[in-house]
Amino acid sequence: MPRQIRSPSRQLATVRGLGSRESEDAAWSEGCGPKSRAGVESSGVVIRQCLIGAAVIAAVLAASALVHHEHAAAPPPRAQQGRLHPVMLRAAPLQPARAVAIRAPSPPARSAQSSPAAPPPHGPARAAPAFNFDSVVQLARARAATPYRNRSPRVPDSLARLNYQQYAEIQFHRSDALWRNQSLFEVQFFHRGFNFDRRVNISEVVNGEVRPVRYNPAWFDFGRLGAIARRLKPDVGFAGFRVHYPLQTPAYKDELIVFLGASYFRMLGRNQVYGLSARGLAVDTASTRGEEFPWFTDFWLVRPAQAQQRSLTIYALLDSQSIAGAYEFDLLPGNITQVTVTSELFPRRDIAKLGIAPLTSMFLYGEDPSGRRFNDYRPEVHDSDGLMMQTGSGEWLWRPLVNPTELRVNRFMDDHPRGFGLVQRDRDFNDYQDTEEQFQRRPSYWVQPLGDWGKGGVELVEIPNDEEIHDNVDAYWVPAQPVRAGRPIKLSYVLSAYLDSPLWPPGGRAIATRTGDFPVNGVQFHTGAQRVMIDYAGGDLDGLDRTQPVQAAVSASGGRVDLVSVTRIAATGAWRVTFRVMPYKPKEAVDLRCYLTLYGEALTETWTYQLPT
Repeated sequence: MPRQIRSPSRQLATVRGLGSRESEDAAWSEGCGPKSRAGVESSGVVIRQCLIGAAVIAAVLAASALVHHEHAAAPPPRAQQGRLHPVMLRAAPLQPARAVAIRAPSPPARSAQSSPAAPPPHGPARAAPAFNFDSVVQLARARAATPYRNRSPRVPDSLARLNYQQYAEIQFHRSDALWRNQSLFEVQFFHRGFNFDRRVNISEVVNGEVRPVRYNPAWFDFGRLGAIARRLKPDVGFAGFRVHYPLQTPAYKDELIVFLGASYFRMLGRNQVYGLSARGLAVDTASTRGEEFPWFTDFWLVRPAQAQQRSLTIYALLDSQSIAGAYEFDLLPGNITQVTVTSELFPRRDIAKLGIAPLTSMFLYGEDPSGRRFNDYRPEVHDSDGLMMQTGSGEWLWRPLVNPTELRVNRFMDDHPRGFGLVQRDRDFNDYQDTEEQFQRRPSYWVQPLGDWGKGGVELVEIPNDEEIHDNVDAYWVPAQPVRAGRPIKLSYVLSAYLDSPLWPPGGRAIATRTGDFPVNGVQFHTGAQRVMIDYAGGDLDGLDRTQPVQAAVSASGGRVDLVSVTRIAATGAWRVTFRVMPYKPKEAVDLRCYLTLYGEALTETWTYQLPT
């Protein structure tokens, strides 16, 4: 059935995007068991923090109610209420466009194509500096110097009262898209209404000159809501926008990237469909204080200089109670779509936990039978099935995702990280058997820091979830250096959306994880022991004869491991590791690590896992 809104299942809510398939127009966690403790899980230390369940859940539910109001998904067009069509970007830093002056724009026209600025009334005007990223930095610095306030005018009650189905009636006319028939890129806008009550200011930058994109109700088809449309004021404004590009075929411009709700955005590469989301910033996620959601309040879209230019630059101004920031997004579509994100942040006050390059996804269940508690015909249901990291030392880590029964937060400590991401590895339709959702086509997002991010950790948040409409997984970088008021922060990274890549990771990888108390060779384990089974494939593994003495390097913190075996599965070519785990203390989680070697050489990434008991 058509997916509607992915609502928050805790304080970290997310937009669960709907939209179209583009044939028409689109749209916490440490094992909080009784007693968790620190353990070593990689070249960095995994810090586990157990939160008091009642207090945290209360905070989560309270925040959920608030956040859900502002982070619902964009509705699909009436003609086809399905998934938004995917798009991708291959990112490399791009040069911001240069231009000439900032002037007032002309009055709005029937389409979103902006008109040239009127000439000065009294002789030649002094040219103003061209608008670029530095201009946004100045605006963000000025914002941070004053107390925060919500600058969005109140949405009309007639729009605020709309339910999901009614809001879905409002569709943007493709023929009124910005840059229609002028560029490879076209921009369509989202109307305010329903949960999308905040207005975002959107401008076009042409040769360095800023031209606001004025709201025009004639750009929208209101369907059966015509009576409401006739009563709207001319300053209602937009809730967000989406960029289209001929990703699949030159005959049609597919949806490429969407900015809608708080600082959420999603992008696609070729042959992908929407799944996980990214955000500009996360503040105090998974904390008893409650999460704060910064918003992109203003956007500037730089008009491509040439009609065939295949890169696009977008500037954005972010604001919240604790911080303001300037952002530049440089987009490059392709099989692997990338966006280079440049940011300069200005904290208004000290922040306990700042999440950099946050990613948000959904994991209901995977191939592990111990994690399945749903009466569902589908073998697996998830947008991402693991957290992948490359540490500063070069080690590749893989942490399979779980849908826990209690809130969990894990932080993987590192120094000079090389990358992290939420990844969808299962790419076969048979893994899901879902003809509508197409989970096998959901993209993976990989974050590659530019410059030295120093010490900190990748924090993984996993939240109990009982419906696939809820996002329940988050990952982001938390710097070790405290965030202090008045102390600017500069960070840049490349975000890639991809299906498969031989580089991430470059060697063998864990492709399946199964756990349980099932017997080994007909022998049942004693009470409290569990069996773990990991399948590896890829890299040099695929070319090895089954007689090669491949070994598994297995270690545990909080328990003992024995009965380790490694075999090659003839039917699939994968190498399977099995072992028994016995916890030192009942009801305490055991941290596990495993990788394969041959004659002392590591052949695979390091599988890391927290085994609940």
